[in-house]
Amino acid sequence: MTAAQARPWGDRIAVEVVNGIPYRMYTDRPRRIEEVLSHAERWGDRPHVLQGGRVFTFAVVRAAIEAKAAELSALGARRGDRIFLLGWNGPEWIVNFWACLRLGAVPVLANTWWSADELRNGLDLLEPALILADRSAAVRVPEGRRRGPWDITLAGAGSPSFEPGDDAARGEEDVALIIFTSGTSGQPKAVVLSHRAVLARLHMTLAVTRKLPHQLDRSGHDVTLITGPLFHVGQMQTLLRAAIVGDTLVLPEGRYDPAEAMALIERHKVNRWPAVPTMVSRLLDHPDVARRDLSSLKSISIGGAPVHAELMRRMRTALPSVSPRVPTGYGLTENGGQATAAAGAGNPELLGSAGRPLPCVEVRFLAREGLPDGEILLRSPTQMKGYYGLAGQPIDGEGWLHTGDLGRLDDDGALWITGRCKDMIIRGGENIAPAAVEQALTTIPGVVE
Repeated sequence: MTAAQARPWGDRIAVEVVNGIPYRMYTDRPRRIEEVLSHAERWGDRPHVLQGGRVFTFAVVRAAIEAKAAELSALGARRGDRIFLLGWNGPEWIVNFWACLRLGAVPVLANTWWSADELRNGLDLLEPALILADRSAAVRVPEGRRRGPWDITLAGAGSPSFEPGDDAARGEEDVALIIFTSGTSGQPKAVVLSHRAVLARLHMTLAVTRKLPHQLDRSGHDVTLITGPLFHVGQMQTLLRAAIVGDTLVLPEGRYDPAEAMALIERHKVNRWPAVPTMVSRLLDHPDVARRDLSSLKSISIGGAPVHAELMRRMRTALPSVSPRVPTGYGLTENGGQATAAAGAGNPELLGSAGRPLPCVEVRFLAREGLPDGEILLRSPTQMKGYYGLAGQPIDGEGWLHTGDLGRLDDDGALWITGRCKDMIIRGGENIAPAAVEQALTTIPGVVE
């Protein structure tokens, strides 16, 4: 057992002050994302990534990570360097991501849907030491930028390990990775997340689901369908979780297609699916949904957009094997991706809430003139260090992240999202939240979306 595997992932929480801000944190916790890789060693020849006819075991992926880290080092990449990852989901993306972290570099999870202009703006902002791009994205990389190979070497298990050098100067407040998020004010913003932030989110979700390393039953594991881009914070966390708990990840070969998703669920006996509401709606609307065997599917985790009660009811009718395991949640990339979680069971009238705050998350509300609900403020160890290269930041001097979302807590402590501070319709002098209009429209017979 390595030192990282021996380090406890505890459930005791205490307040710690970081840069003058008090955060609720687990006292026994991992300090670096690279430590997660040592847990993946336990799963050996278990399939880790499936895509098309390709099957990659944990041992093969682990060896490929070591080989790629050594390759990046030979190209001159060093600890702290920013390395752009620009490619579609696949084993290559996963190996390149981990190799950057193994090296001590900072992977920048670029949006593969960007236009050439958006990519150029991102590169100008962050000035990466190296760009790793797949074949389809490489044509948009401007001339003169230094590139590295996207492809990976499938070395056998037992190959020499990469030696990153002295770890003494590495701490949990170091920058771990950078993810872009889109707002309502122009260009995507570069969200800077520390090792502490990324691991605190992972620790909380493992703790509430009783999947901490010392709680695992090695005899079983989940098969998870990944239909969202790995460069989004939620799917990135699914990747980290899989290394800890030994999940098999099933990746489609192209963009999301509900017919392919159903075929993959049926073929690989998928039992977990993290998805956004639109993906679920498209699957439920597909004419083949009734004839496909989707009974292996036990849990659909929904996030990324408001989840209306009508969608939850449709899921429970069309996918009875999932009920009542429909976890939902609320979060932003700026706070590490998740602040609340709900199990999805219980009173149907409560369907659509974002759930209760995760163990280390504090929630408060800032009153807004003329609005019935307050702006949601969050404080937790998962939140970002800030937007890279921007003077204006949404985190105040007391550590509260101003989300721009409106909401309220009910008597059971569940969070309800009711709108946006600046996304309002004014009719006859009255403020109307678009979210309320959308929710009303979904109840009208014949309205699909």
